[in-house]
Amino acid sequence: MVKVPFACGECNRILDDGIAQCNHCPNAPVTTDWQGFVVILHPSRSEIAKRLNVSAPGNYALKVNIR
Repeated sequence: MVKVPFACGECNRILDDGIAQCNHCPNAPVTTDWQGFVVILHPSRSEIAKRLNVSAPGNYALKVNIR
């Protein structure tokens, strides 16, 4: 069975395996219920990064479902 990584409900960042708390948003909820995967390399030059309000390079979920 494939283990789905957690995604932060605040910044949409995909967290590394085994980590269940976002380093950038420590009080934000995290979940494995997310959709879409995007890698942002140059946020200042990326239209997707602007739409997601991302300012740091990394792996992000397009949609995070927090219940």
